[in-house]
Amino acid sequence: MRDYQKEFENRVAFIRQTLAESHASGIVFGNSGGKDSALVGILCKAACDNTVGIIMPCASARNFGMDADDGNALAEQFHIETRTVDLTAVREAELSALSVATQVNQAALVNIAPRLRMTTLYAIAASENRLVAGTGNRSEAYLGYFTKWGDGAHDFNPISDLTVTEIFAFLEYLKAPRCIIDKAPSAGLFDGQTDEAEMGVTYQAVDRFLETGEADAKDLAVIRRFHLRSEHKRSPIATYERWHKS
Repeated sequence: MRDYQKEFENRVAFIRQTLAESHASGIVFGNSGGKDSALVGILCKAACDNTVGIIMPCASARNFGMDADDGNALAEQFHIETRTVDLTAVREAELSALSVATQVNQAALVNIAPRLRMTTLYAIAASENRLVAGTGNRSEAYLGYFTKWGDGAHDFNPISDLTVTEIFAFLEYLKAPRCIIDKAPSAGLFDGQTDEAEMGVTYQAVDRFLETGEADAKDLAVIRRFHLRSEHKRSPIATYERWHKS
């Protein structure tokens, strides 16, 4: 049986060591109201009292409603300082500025919010000597289901080795708010969006493949397609030096 208490202690120790080595005085994370940010927030608060979660609604009505409510529920239960930065006007200004240079397609459009959020987190971190905590998990990383230089950017990540299935089990152990555990995973990029509907495969299928190498033919095709086309997100940045030495 998995020893979640030992895992909790080890992950807290990792965060404390990372903070000490960086000489940072605190942590900042994006409090999205989702499963990953919930677990990261709980771990970071246990490791460092000077942890702040930032709720960053950006155009989507869900961001202002369910996501913000769930983020606040987490913060209240685990006594995490919380601030809200509304990025809707910033997004509109960016789109207005871009209109003179290009016609923004759907892929570019949905990635603007995650990148604005990471800009916000790093501005706060730099202003207050904090580290930015990452909230990506193993399942999303394998599929490339994250925004490059958006939610994929961080100073450290205490949950990167955990699948979605494991994260839900961890949250159950920690008695996180039911509203977070029970809702469908979503990046909240637009109203009505859920991860599994957008990808066309369930996290249960993805995690089964990661743990056993097994998957139904249809699921395997989707998993492989996502993994292959997102390889650039997991690879080091291409440089002449690396190319020349190879």
